Amino acid sequence: MRPRRCLLIAPPHSYRIAAYLAAADRLGVELLVASDGEHSLIPQVAGGLRIPFDAPERALRIVREDASRRPIDAVLATDDSTVELASRAAAALGLAHNSPDAARIARRKDLARARLAEAGVPVPAFRRLDLEGDLRAQSSALHFPCVLKPLAMSASRGVMRIDNQGELITGCRRLARIVADQRTPEERRFVLAEDFIAGREVAVEGLLDDDLLNVLAVFDKPDPLDGPYFEETYYVTPSRLSGATLARVRRRVAQACAAYGLHNGPVHAEVRISAQEAWVVELAARTIGGDCARLLRFGAGEGLEELVLRQALGLAIESRTLRDAAGVLMLPIPAAGTLRRVEGVMAARAVPGIEDVVIAVREGYELLPLPEGGSYLGFVFARAATPEEVEAALRAADARINVVVAPMWRLRPAGAAS
Repeated sequence: MRPRRCLLIAPPHSYRIAAYLAAADRLGVELLVASDGEHSLIPQVAGGLRIPFDAPERALRIVREDASRRPIDAVLATDDSTVELASRAAAALGLAHNSPDAARIARRKDLARARLAEAGVPVPAFRRLDLEGDLRAQSSALHFPCVLKPLAMSASRGVMRIDNQGELITGCRRLARIVADQRTPEERRFVLAEDFIAGREVAVEGLLDDDLLNVLAVFDKPDPLDGPYFEETYYVTPSRLSGATLARVRRRVAQACAAYGLHNGPVHAEVRISAQEAWVVELAARTIGGDCARLLRFGAGEGLEELVLRQALGLAIESRTLRDAAGVLMLPIPAAGTLRRVEGVMAARAVPGIEDVVIAVREGYELLPLPEGGSYLGFVFARAATPEEVEAALRAADARINVVVAPMWRLRPAGAAS
């Protein structure tokens, strides 16, 4: 009997590839990575299937041709940018999948907001702005403060709080430069503005199984996320919200999944708690970002990616219960410049409760903070008996880390205009 085989569609530098490869190895599953990049530090990417993300019909043809020689049992996506293509690939191979339309809605913030409003799910007032139009005229219908967002980016890249019309004009000009590299003309031309929702924020990790949402974890974000940018730092689970509030969070996320048309697979949501209501800020048809999923261990010690693979391949899932309290600190980029060094890593690792400190950026690399940037310097992982102990350990470790950044000096040719 041949081993089960899964196609993982991923950008070449996705954080999630290594985690899925490790999970597949533990389950005895053959994992084929399909990517549009030629260069990667991960051998399975370089030796995997090369498909053009910007030419989906040609990409699907390559997938079908490969599957005719080596059958595929499931298709998964790692990141927002590959969710729709993965859905189309699964459909082309006759495998279980969310509809491409649902996958596209989950990736596009403007389409998601419209669908939630149609379904009666609480949603902040929103408007799509045309960067090529009269921004002052368009701003007349907005309420301040509001939040300005790209239509299709993740990791808080390009997201800005706007407090008045002047900031809106400046912010739109800045955002126009950020979205200039987006794939479609629509995503380069339009952005989303929506009312700012004050309140606490949580993240929800779940698995959809034939429309039933199984909530795997709810993460508290103990630091306020009020802007002007929205870098995420501390994630701690289990949540310390009341049972009634958590029930409302779960209900709103399930309603959002149904509104989008998602039926199966992983979902990751960001929810604001304000005025006794749970507002779905974001909902993506993928697992949690960065390297954060490694802190989740279920039942006999299986990780999040193992659960996702099991479900996609129709394998039994014994337990979805978290084993203990856990948390992660996503180290933000502190300033633009060149990374010289990160001090205090060993001291941070020595804090009781800290499992690991991972610095993802090498010395000498250029750093770009939010809102232009969209990556993190690294991750600090903690585990303890209670969420309070987890948060305390992460804060103690954070206090011991010092990031040294040198200014970026760009040389100009002699005689160039300044």
